Amino acid sequence: MKAVRYHQYGDSDVLRYEEVDRPTPGAGQVLVRVAGTAFNPADGAIRAGYLQDPFPLRFPHTPGYDMAGTVAETGPGVEGFRIGEPVVGFLPMNEHGAAAEFVLAPAEVLTAAPSGVDLADAAAIPSAALTAWQALFEHAKLQPGQRILINGAGGSVGGLAVQLAAQAGAVVIATASPRSIDKVRSYGADEVIDYTTTSVQDGQKPVDVILNLAPLDTAQQAALLDHVRPGGVLVTTVPPGPEDARAITMFVRNDVEQLATLVKKVDAGELRINVSERYPLADLAQVHELSDAGKLPGKVVLTPGS
Repeated sequence: MKAVRYHQYGDSDVLRYEEVDRPTPGAGQVLVRVAGTAFNPADGAIRAGYLQDPFPLRFPHTPGYDMAGTVAETGPGVEGFRIGEPVVGFLPMNEHGAAAEFVLAPAEVLTAAPSGVDLADAAAIPSAALTAWQALFEHAKLQPGQRILINGAGGSVGGLAVQLAAQAGAVVIATASPRSIDKVRSYGADEVIDYTTTSVQDGQKPVDVILNLAPLDTAQQAALLDHVRPGGVLVTTVPPGPEDARAITMFVRNDVEQLATLVKKVDAGELRINVSERYPLADLAQVHELSDAGKLPGKVVLTPGS
């Protein structure tokens, strides 16, 4: 089968599209025929070697921890999956990923894929939706009527966070670039700030929660705390966050029950995903290069085959 792998840390040119053996599922594993894998900025950071402590790799490594596909084979002890069943999953971030025609997945990370979106595009759901949900409801403990500022709402996690916060009854203020303003507003934001012309620091009323998804340094994130009401919280997905009792730096964790709930929201039309472009898997190095240069148009899904 074909897969993208890298044999050492480095720039995007370490990625190789090559022939590898098709894996065989062991106990507790499911072999999935990949329909799509989503690119995430953390994929680039892992490849570059910036996250070796939390996510140590064994080389050669196949990236791609967000996956959608169909069950091809099950290993010993696996029950509840049928051959050909569409599934999605958030794979362990330091194990071999889904940038391949087939991938081995622990059975416990898989759940049924949504039926209302193309299966390849469903790969955009797992880690982004889990990050948004956990940031809002586990870390920020968002309540109806609270004011939340979502900084960086134009991305995949931000768009999902806007929808979930609005549905929870919060007052949502979001920052986005001009190309994303209409989209973010359609997700339910009460106010959208064009960050290219207006600083988030200018004239903002205090908020109960800030969710930072933008690539700010620690000092810039600390400045956001001036806009948090007493008793409020800043949740950031961008380490290192401020060393302050009101600040939480979060890392997404796998929770298949949460993922199943979020998939049901997608199927019910309560949660929209937005895939900007699809690329063939063979072009994954180009996607990494574009991301490193800050030129990706939005959420990208890669598909095996031509």
